[in-house]
Amino acid sequence: MLHWSIYLFIPLALALVAGVLFFGMYNFISGGSPQRSQKLMQMRVLFQFLALILVIATIFAMRG
Repeated sequence: MLHWSIYLFIPLALALVAGVLFFGMYNFISGGSPQRSQKLMQMRVLFQFLALILVIATIFAMRG
């Protein structure tokens, strides 16, 4: 059985993804640096990947 604190990491990871997404969109809409928008979107993809790995690992840990 997983420790209860592991369940806090998934919402935290999703909030991190959403935060980077909204910050990147705000930078783009407000006419900020295109390089910064590109970097933020690259970070979003990385954070999405890490969040997905965390979700999959949690599912596999719950199975056994």
